[in-house]
This record gives sequence, structure tokens and C-alpha cells, in this order.
Amino acid sequence: MIAAAAYWVVFFVLPNRMHQEPDWKGMEHPVFVKGELTGYSASGTGDKLLLPLPLLQEYVDSSIRYETGTQSVILTTGSDLLYMQENKTEASLNNKPMQLRLAPEQIGDVTYLPADTLQELYGFEVEEDQGTGAVLLMTAGESVPLGKVKGEEGGKTKALRTEASIHSPIVADMAPGAVVHIWKNDTGEWLYVQLSSGHAGYAKADDIIADGQKTVEQKASTPSRAERSWKGKSVNLFWEAVYERKPDPASFGAMPGVNVVSPTWFEIVDPEGNVRSKADSAYVQWAHSRNMEVWGLLSNSFDADLTTEALSSYEKRMRTIVQMLEYADLYDLDGINIDFENVYTKDGENVTQFMRELKPMAQAKNLIVSIDVTPKSNSEMWSLFLDRRALGAVADFLIVMAYDEHWASSPKAGSVASLPWVKSSISRIIEEDEVPPEKVILGIPLYTRIWTEAEVEGKTKVSSKAVSMNAVRKILNEKKLTPVLDSEAGQNYVEYKEDGALKKIWIEDKLSLKARVELAKSFGLGGVASWTRSFAVQEAWETLKGIHE
Repeated sequence: MIAAAAYWVVFFVLPNRMHQEPDWKGMEHPVFVKGELTGYSASGTGDKLLLPLPLLQEYVDSSIRYETGTQSVILTTGSDLLYMQENKTEASLNNKPMQLRLAPEQIGDVTYLPADTLQELYGFEVEEDQGTGAVLLMTAGESVPLGKVKGEEGGKTKALRTEASIHSPIVADMAPGAVVHIWKNDTGEWLYVQLSSGHAGYAKADDIIADGQKTVEQKASTPSRAERSWKGKSVNLFWEAVYERKPDPASFGAMPGVNVVSPTWFEIVDPEGNVRSKADSAYVQWAHSRNMEVWGLLSNSFDADLTTEALSSYEKRMRTIVQMLEYADLYDLDGINIDFENVYTKDGENVTQFMRELKPMAQAKNLIVSIDVTPKSNSEMWSLFLDRRALGAVADFLIVMAYDEHWASSPKAGSVASLPWVKSSISRIIEEDEVPPEKVILGIPLYTRIWTEAEVEGKTKVSSKAVSMNAVRKILNEKKLTPVLDSEAGQNYVEYKEDGALKKIWIEDKLSLKARVELAKSFGLGGVASWTRSFAVQEAWETLKGIHE
């Protein structure tokens, strides 16, 4: 009975005095984040400290890119594009040469990057303990309360334990006055803290005195021109479809409310990323004289195989970017609109990477960067390759091409863009991909399709033809047709017989355009964009200017 009582006292009343080595004992430079062992180790020490790429991708920037072919690492922020290669101190920042003090290294099968260069780029902070080799990493903007261990200098140590219990083993003996990071305060009685030595565990709250806060300041960023010039303003853009002949602005007529034009002037034309231009200085001068910005459109020629090659490496992507920036200088452009379509899903990451590399380079030249995206669908070549969440974080604007709900070869006749479908398309991108509404621009069709349903060998054959707003007006007048409201589509609708076939038209007019403008305003979107100017009638511009009201 006495032995049992003694056992109870030792194990359930008296504090446990057993010490336990931390699980990182033996690791040379274990790295910790938020008081937890990451499982990664640094290399080197002091001003020669190198951090493993997987650690940085997991805790600092998941978009850091490694390209195996050239053993290169590409790091991007809103204002900086840093390119490094293993075992080379020659690097480039925003495509300008720079010298690194330390070269990236491959150790085993892991690439290690110089900590000092990355701290400068991302603004994080590392604290290295010379005794244990532990490396504590705090990211930019991170904050943690600090504390001091109670007691007089040289006095009795306090126990740091594996669990929030006096019966748990001791990880470290904390000397009075030692500074700790207080990472958790769940129970009130115990704190989860970490010493600069890397040792982390539970300390009794009574043993710790609050001692301020440690905050890693966010790296100051320069607001983009979109934030400076477009905050609180609505974009009212039209695309100018440019083919072989140059458009003549003298024939356009008034377009009240339009403040951006995006001509389809540029396209990637070969696997090396070279760009062909059809730009026209006179057109830019005309637009600027009417207070319109010019966002030159760059396409991938809608060629999937070409896109695979042209976006496959940093060198090729940079060739495209540099040429576009040179064209922007040459033609005094205000922005670049990217329109990559018909892309293999496997190349989606390269599209996003292209945007990440373009953004800081364009921002340095005060250019707006936008990208055209489709509504979300399961379409392999037109939708699935687009990472709208990532693109929304990089680009100034996402222009949602909310049309072709029923496309040219659709097996079923229907609206090009019914209002419920448009609403769903926008809300999904805002809600599912968390793109801020003010970064989203609603793409609006200024065309419709005349659908033909004909009986062929006992089956209904469906075909369509895209037509302008004016072409529909002529049909209505010539055939003396009276449209009726299709309340489900939110559009006026007509049908008629011609040559034994049934014709159907869901009409783009003042009614449908006003509904789209109101939809954009109800979401708080960044504006509207119309495809394409040549399809419009004067009434369209009068209606679309409502985006500013």
C-alpha cells in the first residue's frame, strides 16, 4: 500500500524531471516556421546561409519556378523578376544583369538558394542560432508576441516541456531572462513557446513575462498603375479586331463613355516566342486624342502546339515579353491585353508563369496588364488550362469573355450569352477563385448568331452564322418582325421561316446591353469590354456608357 502511494506521488504529483532530446537533434541546420520543425535543413552558416527550394516553395512563395533544362530558378513578385542558375553568380533582375554574392547550389537532389538575396526580394527574416544551428524563419508581415523567462540572472531555470503538463518530459531548461517567441496561448495556463536555440514546447504561463511583439515588416511595394489610375473608375473597353486592312477611325462615329481600346495587333508566330506586329501609330494617336487608353492585344495565334513550344522556357517567354515591351515603347501603348486561347491543359502552368514574368516587367514601364479568360467549363482547350485564381492575383484585370454559351457549331440553338449564364459565369470566378470583383471586367458580345434549323433526311440539322447588331436590325425591318421577350434568357427573340428552314435569333440590343451593364454594376466589377467595335450600332455605346453612372 505504501509502495503504491509513493508511485502515485512520483508520477502524478511531482513534476517530471526527465529530459528528452528534441526530434531534430543531429540535424545540422534545422529550419523552423511558427515554432514548428519544417523537416527541412539549411546549408552553410552566417552570410553563406543557403535555404532549400522546397522549403521556400512551401512557406514563402509557392510560385517559385525551377526549370530542369537550364537548372534555373525564377522568382517573381509584383515588381521584381529574379532569374538565377545553379552554380552561377551571374543572374538577372527584371532582365538586367546582376551579380549574386552566393550562387545557388544543388546538394544531393535539392537546390539551395542564397538566403540574403531572397530576404531582400521577399522581406522575410531568418534567425540562426550558432550553438544548435537552428534557423528560425519568419515571413514578411508575420508577427509574434515575445516573452521573457522569469527570475534573476543565474537563478533557477524553468522547464520547457513536450506537452502542457508537468508530467511531460523536459525539452530544455530555460534560463531566467531568456527571450521566447509565444506561438500559442490555448489554455491560459500553458504557453507554446520557442527559444532562439530552436527548442520549442510548453511553458507554464506563470513562468513567462510578456515582453512586446516581434513583427517582420512587409516589404514596401509600389502601387501599380491600375491601383493609381483605375481605382474607383470603371473600364469601358472595346476590342478592335484587326485583320489585313487597317481600321479607319475617321469612320467610327461617336463612342461616348469608351475609355480603353484593345486592338488585336500582336501575335506569337513561332516556337521561339517571336512576335509579329500590325500596330498603327495613327490609331494610337486617334485614341489618345479622345482620352482612350490603348491596351495592345497579344495572342498565341490560337495554335496549341506553337504555344507549347513558345512558353516552354524562360528564354522563350522572355523573348516574347521583351518584344512586347519594345512595341509598347514604340507605339506608346498604355497596357497589354493577353488573349491566349486553344491551349493544352498541360500548358496552363506556363501561361500563368508567363503572366508572372510579364507583370513586373510591364509595371516597371507603367503598363496595365490584363488577360482574357473564358467562363469556367470542362472544355479541354478553352477553359481548363486557365488558373483563374492565380491569374487574378497577378494581372491587373481579368476580362471574362462571357459569350459563346452557344457557340458556332453548337448542336443546339440558343443565346450567345443568356443573362443567367453570364451571372453564373461571373459569380463562379469571384466566389470559387476568390478574384476581387474590381479586378474582373465583364466581356459583352456585340454580335449574335442567326440559327438555322433545317430538316435533312428526317433529322433537324442546326447551323449558325455570327452577325452584327446592324445586320439583325435590317432583318427585323425587312421582314417586319416584332421581337418578343425571352424572359429566361433576358433578351429579345425572333424566329421566322426562310427557304423552308426555321431561323432563330436571340437579339443583342439596348435591352440586353443595359441588363449586362446593370449586372456588372451589381457585382461591383471593374468595368465592361465589348467584342467587337465593328459589330456595334450607335445605340450600343449610348447604353454601355451607363457603366460610369
